Amino acid sequence: MLIIGCDYHPAFQQIAFVDTDTGELQERRLQHRGEAERFYRELAAKRMKVRVGMEASGHARWFERLLSELQFELWIGDAAEIRTKRVRKQKTDRQDAQLILQLMLEDRFPEIWVPSWENRDLRQLLWHRHRLVQARTRIMNQLQAVALNEGLRCTKRLWREAGREQLEAFRLARWASRRRKDLLELLDRLTPTIAELTRAIEQEVEKCPAAQRLQTHPGVGPLTALAFVLIIGRAERFQCGKQIASYLGLVPLEKSSGNQRRLGHITKQGSSLLRFLLVEAAQVTARSLPEWRSKYYHLTMRRGRKIAKVAMARKLSVRLYWMMRKEWDYGQLTKFGSYAGKPENRDGVK
Repeated sequence: MLIIGCDYHPAFQQIAFVDTDTGELQERRLQHRGEAERFYRELAAKRMKVRVGMEASGHARWFERLLSELQFELWIGDAAEIRTKRVRKQKTDRQDAQLILQLMLEDRFPEIWVPSWENRDLRQLLWHRHRLVQARTRIMNQLQAVALNEGLRCTKRLWREAGREQLEAFRLARWASRRRKDLLELLDRLTPTIAELTRAIEQEVEKCPAAQRLQTHPGVGPLTALAFVLIIGRAERFQCGKQIASYLGLVPLEKSSGNQRRLGHITKQGSSLLRFLLVEAAQVTARSLPEWRSKYYHLTMRRGRKIAKVAMARKLSVRLYWMMRKEWDYGQLTKFGSYAGKPENRDGVK
């Protein structure tokens, strides 16, 4: 068997590999994509059993597809954990590849969960819609500024038929008129595209029972429910709600020493998309449920609106986690209660 430690870069990869049958150790630097693809295809032609280890990295999907096609085993490790196992202060690409190989040989490689290709493709759908909505919002803000400069203060009615007629009727200078025209054309093109992507998300939710159950919670729509299921993956990976909040970056950054405890802003680790959706959904939930509204106003008065939003998002994420793990809908959650922070014991009894 050939075990390969790979230090991956967008333009090249430095590898250190050893043949477990002969004990021969070699090192190479492979340029992307041609040289690297030829190297791995030659190994496949020799019908060698190969295991590749690398840190979690972006811009490597073509490499992952190649290894999957060749039926090579791929281990993806936690970059932060691998960094802590480096003893020497000196750092080079060769040493990084050697360290990954050493961890694999010593069975200390910190392998992480990797979503399936179908999961990743659906995430692209969510990100695509999210980015288009952001672009549409920026366009609408610019058109709103044009309307305000001309004395039109109808914010919500501006996007209806009558408001748009008023916006188009303003007499503007040459380039200001050109800007208004182009922005309206972009808005007309983005709106149906976003609607089409929204329908696609709703269709995917219909195929996913877990997302349908999460959608029964007040304030949680198809986008948030599907994003939560895709990004969390298997709920059994987490033991309690605290781990979910930490995974999503909704816990404060702590730098404590001795008798002093210092808590900062949230860590913002994990998926920024899901964190954004949870904050938005938590505000809708606070408007829908009296107990959430009371808690939100109390936190707002004590800590401010921004901290209150994040706190409610954290609470919502824990609730959705237990709904997903227990396969409950919102009615069952309210009936049996939340089990945040109370993992099962060996007998399966709470």
